[in-house]
Amino acid sequence: MDKAYKGVHVFIEQNDRKIQNVSLELLGKARELADTLQQQVTAVLVGYEIEEVEKLAAYGADKILYANDEALDLYMTEPYTKVLTQIVNDEKPEIVLFGATAIGRDLAPRIAGRVHTGLTADCTSLEINEENGDLMMTRPAFGGNLMATIICPDHRPQMATVRPGVMQKIKPDESKPAVIESVNITIEESDKTYEILEVVKEVSEKMDIQEAHVLVSGGRGVGCTENFEQLEVLAHELGGIVSSSRAAVDIGWMPKEVQVGQTGKTVRPDLYVACGISGAIQHLAGMEESKFIVAINKDETAPIFEAADIGIVGDLTKVIPALIEELKLAKAEKNQ
Repeated sequence: MDKAYKGVHVFIEQNDRKIQNVSLELLGKARELADTLQQQVTAVLVGYEIEEVEKLAAYGADKILYANDEALDLYMTEPYTKVLTQIVNDEKPEIVLFGATAIGRDLAPRIAGRVHTGLTADCTSLEINEENGDLMMTRPAFGGNLMATIICPDHRPQMATVRPGVMQKIKPDESKPAVIESVNITIEESDKTYEILEVVKEVSEKMDIQEAHVLVSGGRGVGCTENFEQLEVLAHELGGIVSSSRAAVDIGWMPKEVQVGQTGKTVRPDLYVACGISGAIQHLAGMEESKFIVAINKDETAPIFEAADIGIVGDLTKVIPALIEELKLAKAEKNQ
């Protein structure tokens, strides 16, 4: 393998000139990988007048490559691909990481194609093989029924995308100096294959399930949309919000943005209450690192009980109202 390739690069995603959480999570993992390889972490930032650039150093970057150009303010496929491809060709990183977001999923495969290397998507684990230094990229395969570890031994860089919430941010070191280097790449009109006329932002009053400390999650076993109203009440009493399994989303009971699991979001709340969820591996992949898991299911053999700290075998329509009543009584006693 070409020894000229060194270092771990992380593509830093920004939206509305604000650095996205997934990039800070990836810097933490990049720091771990680079320390194992005894190499450097480089944050690659593309955009225009982005806020708090220096914090990338606090979250693990040794160096920040910053392409600051008004033409790069809004994400566009070809200009961003041009910038990242040139940086990869010039810098020759051994590893490049992207968030598995709409932008990351559009950008990463194009860069991999242009620099003639491989790409592993939706990784849940990244580790260095101590024998040869290769990156071992693990992801669900065959519908989530097994985990496959993929390597890219013959080409560099080794590239991977990781979904938001899978990796954990490190504790920021505010004393770490930010070494910022400008990247100057001219974006021509011919580099733009389309024109953005207007950006319409979707306004949501609901909290993102990845930010919630308490989640009450419902699956097919909840039975109907009306029963989800009881989960809303339970979540309110616990100071949390409602999420769901893929089954409840596919049926149309819940929106896609609250789906937990391999094809949804990865969450780590302090409390996760799984209601009527069987616990297929695809769902467990998205919530198994919750600090405390309570499972409620009438099927005592449901796999979810193996992951739960407390399991309640029973009918949801009876258990949930009883829990709500107990919580209300406990609050009333506390306030007396």
